[in-house]
Amino acid sequence: MIIFKKIKWKNFLSTGNTFVEIDLRKSQMTLMIGANGSGKSTMLDALCFSLFNRPFRNIKKEQIVNTINDGETIVEVEFQIGTKAYRVKRGIKPTIFEIYSDGVLLNQDASSVDYQNVLEDQILRLNHRAFKQIAVLGSSSYQPFMQMRPRHRREVVEEILDIRVLSHMDILTRNQQTELSKQITEARHQCDLIESKYELETKHFEELKNRSMGDIDIKKNKLQQNNDAKESYLRKIQKLDSEYKQLETSIKDKDKIESKQKKLEKIETKIEQNLYTHEKNLKFFEENDNCPTCTQKIQDDFRNDKISYEKKKLKTLNDGMKDLVKEITKVEGQIAGFNKVSEKMYDINIEMSKLNTSIDEIKKFSDSLHNEILLLEGKDEDSKNIEGQLDELKVQLEQTKIKLASIVDEKKYIDVIREILSDKGAKAKIIKKYLPIMNQLINQHLQSMDFFVNFHLDEEFKETVKSRHRDIFDYNSFSEGEKMRIDLALVFTWRAIAKMKNSANTNLMVLDEIFDSSLDGQGTDDFFKIVRKLDKENIFIISHKGDILFDKFTNIIKFKKEHNFTELQYV
Repeated sequence: MIIFKKIKWKNFLSTGNTFVEIDLRKSQMTLMIGANGSGKSTMLDALCFSLFNRPFRNIKKEQIVNTINDGETIVEVEFQIGTKAYRVKRGIKPTIFEIYSDGVLLNQDASSVDYQNVLEDQILRLNHRAFKQIAVLGSSSYQPFMQMRPRHRREVVEEILDIRVLSHMDILTRNQQTELSKQITEARHQCDLIESKYELETKHFEELKNRSMGDIDIKKNKLQQNNDAKESYLRKIQKLDSEYKQLETSIKDKDKIESKQKKLEKIETKIEQNLYTHEKNLKFFEENDNCPTCTQKIQDDFRNDKISYEKKKLKTLNDGMKDLVKEITKVEGQIAGFNKVSEKMYDINIEMSKLNTSIDEIKKFSDSLHNEILLLEGKDEDSKNIEGQLDELKVQLEQTKIKLASIVDEKKYIDVIREILSDKGAKAKIIKKYLPIMNQLINQHLQSMDFFVNFHLDEEFKETVKSRHRDIFDYNSFSEGEKMRIDLALVFTWRAIAKMKNSANTNLMVLDEIFDSSLDGQGTDDFFKIVRKLDKENIFIISHKGDILFDKFTNIIKFKKEHNFTELQYV
């Protein structure tokens, strides 16, 4: 279990040159209040930046630095895992990234990327996406689990169940499988060559025994045939080499297209986020005649303009998404074509290698024929040399067959391992085992919030929601308040599963403005019923409506701006 203890920062966003420090274990429930822009969410950005080198919100790294002091931005977080105490220090201007274990700085010889992998893979054992699902629920730059793509949902669950290591192992074994397949092909080819050579040498040895002068013409004829075959192979090699160069030219843009694919996928993610935001805004203005904050009536002209604007934005985004999907499909087709070309180039290399090997064998055979001709013409040559060559070929053949058998056995073993490590193997069985527990917990939390539906996730993490009347819905069928209840139920479920697995389990939970948007009064009361039952949890609730929640908290932190700098005040 990751127990977060303390976090502090300075020159971070609107915070000045003096460290702001928050004790993360001071209270089970802490209310963080303040006006818009006062810096309430800064703690959440600082926490994500210190752990994952990126803030929680969509803020560029260079925008993190306080614009007034313009330097020495530092964030430090302290946490404990088991008996080990850790401290992570990260800074900008100058760049700092340090990890301390029980007060000792970990080796920094590796690159910053490798150092980050050490933090995520070996210490925290969770990534940014999984952390946000079990520790954070918010309205800003937050993508709920149900709004993720199925493959991303699966990745989150694999992180929580601590089985992502099986995916990494699958990649390693896949590379082994490919390499072993190549070795098998090469070993079989070598066996074929040795057997062919042995058969030829045996035949020649028998011919030499007869020592017939009439064989000279036959051998000279064979020698000529060898030369003809050699020339034929050389022409084939020349042709294959030309084809290889043409294929190599045809895939020169492969890296550029793959880079384009990654950029398109990033754009797709941004469009999806914008779609979510504008859909939310449209729904707000369509369903609200009065401002929920100040209770004043929203001007019809303003409201209609906003509705029209959001519809236009949604149409533009949807049209753009359609075009983008077409472009992604086109790029994927190009990459598939590149892969086919690469496979053909590999086959050409194998064929050229075989031809070159054959040419070498023909040369050796021709040399042998030449010696035999000299012998038949009366030149002194000891036939016992050929017997020795035959014995040597027997040993080579036996050794190559033993090597081939060993590689084949190893590949069979790797094939079995890959079957186990695949998405349909061990991971599927583990997920299938936990799915009933997940669904049970989700529905229990929903019922505790007076939301009586049957919520079900299948093995592909697609949802089915049935009402009491057995009507079937999905996540997007519900109101924002109902979606928030589902999001809360999922967060509590992931935390419970993580605690069972002791994988990504943590004491910290940050809820960003959930009481300021979709969660109504009843939902708020239901939420507090759930969190009061939690044990060893430290929950931070960020809100700009904190005055109506004061009576529910023993620890309240107020954020305010003084002379453009954020200050903290304990109420």
